[in-house]
Amino acid sequence: MKIDQLLYQKYNKPTPRYTSYPPANYFKEMTDYKTVIQAIENSNKEAPKNISIYIHIPFCGQLCTYCGCNTLITNNKRLINDYVDTILKEIELLKPLLDDDRKISQIHWGGGTPNFLPITDIQKIMHKIYANFDTITQPEIAMECHPAHLTKSYVDDLVALGFNRLSFGIQDFNEQVLETVNRQKPLLPIDEIIGHIKSYPQISLNLDFIYGLPYQNLKDYAQTIHKAAELSPDRLAVFSYAHVPWIKKQQKSLEKFGLPSAEEKIALFEQAYDILTAKDYVPIGLDHFAKPADELSQALKTKHLHRNFQGYCTLETTGQVYALGVSGISQLSSAYLQNTKSITKYIKSINQGIFPIEKYYFVNQQEKLIRDIIEQIMCNMYIDFKSVASKYQLQVEEIYKITQVDFNILKEFETEGLLNFKNDILELTRQGQFFMRNIAASFDPNMKNNQKNFSKAL
Repeated sequence: MKIDQLLYQKYNKPTPRYTSYPPANYFKEMTDYKTVIQAIENSNKEAPKNISIYIHIPFCGQLCTYCGCNTLITNNKRLINDYVDTILKEIELLKPLLDDDRKISQIHWGGGTPNFLPITDIQKIMHKIYANFDTITQPEIAMECHPAHLTKSYVDDLVALGFNRLSFGIQDFNEQVLETVNRQKPLLPIDEIIGHIKSYPQISLNLDFIYGLPYQNLKDYAQTIHKAAELSPDRLAVFSYAHVPWIKKQQKSLEKFGLPSAEEKIALFEQAYDILTAKDYVPIGLDHFAKPADELSQALKTKHLHRNFQGYCTLETTGQVYALGVSGISQLSSAYLQNTKSITKYIKSINQGIFPIEKYYFVNQQEKLIRDIIEQIMCNMYIDFKSVASKYQLQVEEIYKITQVDFNILKEFETEGLLNFKNDILELTRQGQFFMRNIAASFDPNMKNNQKNFSKAL
């Protein structure tokens, strides 16, 4: 794949990542607790019916300087125990608000480093969830893992708990790069622990990498991606490093080592794209790749791909997301509810029997429509506006009016070879896939007079 350099320079500007719509920096300070409870109760009457549980574990043994997540570096066992006990109480607080006939289709552990917890803590929380909720026949149960804290016995215990997807944050195989960004080394050789995971046929494996870090170059990064492909995971993600030192101050330290230029960064991605597609991986969205038989590839083929804050998923495993733990964001059909980022406030609030919601956003009907359009662009790279109009019982012209789309901009995208737009059907090209955030932004009326800060699109 060859990305047009002029288009890269033109469109590499601050743009939302669109993991939600509206994005998280539009959320408001929570002022009325009763409306939060009502929003959770109202979610029982909305689609999707399934429940997705997100569990945020903020703890890490060491801070990676590129990290943009909500983390806490600690070995304070008492604090960790209190946090785990609080999650158990949060489950008890949530359960009475959800209808008994609703089932869990997805459980996702993120962080931080979830597997920084002793396996006994994972068992406590999973058993609590299973005791309070039913699941669909084959729920997706996933954990983001740091190889620095993963043993074979830990994997065995995760499998026994029903985990069927493990995601490794490898980032790069080059030791100089990893040392520069303060990334802990794997506890076991990567190929050894992956070999053990693959001895369980029910486990799907994801490997995550980052491009745009200091000391990354074409030759060494090619070796990293080739090695990744040889390990043959079911999915790979090649994320663009988002440099936002005004939010994450530790990222500033990377500047002294020198970050790849825009041209170098785009070349790293092009190379990774070519290597992985040559190995028959299917490009998913902007930065994911999956084997042809993987459910994400199949969902893309049938235009049934979906995503939330936790990543891409299928419509079968899609549920309204109820988040547990600090900074977790519940993604309900009509509301976003974000927990406090303070562990102290989180524990105190739950102990008082109060959800620790710090920010919220209630999504109106027009925003749901815009959210659907942006999601179709970001997931399936295809929109039939007549189908969207039918779903919302509107005329196609009304859809265009609500999104405030500028047809001259769409024509410009089309002239640049980024999309095809005919008979109210929009479809991104392969080149357009790389610029999908920019294309999505053209249907976002909030971007007409945007005053928010975003990382760059590419």
